[in-house]
Amino acid sequence: MSKEHWDKSFSDEDFVYGERENAFIHDMSKIIRDQSKVGCFAEGEGRNAVYLARLGHDVTTYDQSTIGLEKTKILANKNNVDVETVAIDLTSEKVKTNQFDAAIMVFGHVPKENQKFLIKNMIDSVKSGGHIIFEVYSEAQLKYQTGGPRSLDMLYNPVEILDWIKNYKCIHFYYGEAMRHEGKRHVGLGHVIQVAIKK
Repeated sequence: MSKEHWDKSFSDEDFVYGERENAFIHDMSKIIRDQSKVGCFAEGEGRNAVYLARLGHDVTTYDQSTIGLEKTKILANKNNVDVETVAIDLTSEKVKTNQFDAAIMVFGHVPKENQKFLIKNMIDSVKSGGHIIFEVYSEAQLKYQTGGPRSLDMLYNPVEILDWIKNYKCIHFYYGEAMRHEGKRHVGLGHVIQVAIKK
C-alpha cells in the first residue's frame, strides 16, 4: 500500500488503531532487556512505540506515512516520552543493520512480493543476541472480517514466515485465533501469526 493510502488512512482526528499497545507486544515486551534500543517497524500512529518508550527504552519508529509519524509525536508528547520518527518505505529501503537490541512490528500490511524483504529488514536491524517480535494477520483473516486488508496478497502465510525465521532461535510461534480490540479498525476475533525470535 502506498504512502498516500496510509496518509489517508491515518488522517482521522482520532487514533484509528487506538492508543494502547498491541496485546502480544505487551505480553512479550518482558523479554526485551531494560533500557534497550528498540526499532518499531511499520508502526503507524505509534501506539507500540510509545508503550515501549514508557517502559524506558530508546525507541525509533519507522513508517512511510508522515501523518502517522506526526500522530506518533503527538501521542509521545501526551505520554511525556521521546520517540524518534523516521519516514521510510520499508519494502524498498534498508534500515541500518545491527543497530537495535530489539525490533517489533504489528500488522505490517505489505504485498506478498515485499513481505520477505520487510521481515529481513527488521531482523537485519537487530544485533546478535537481540529479539525480533511481531504479530501479523494470516491469510485466514479474510474469513473473519474484523480488520486488516481485504486482499489475500496483503496477508501472511505461516509456512513462509517459518522459512524466513528458520536460522534463528524461535521463542514463540503461534498461528491461530486472537481477540483484538484496537481502535475502530481491529475489532473482534481475528486470525494471526505471532513470532518472537532471538538472533
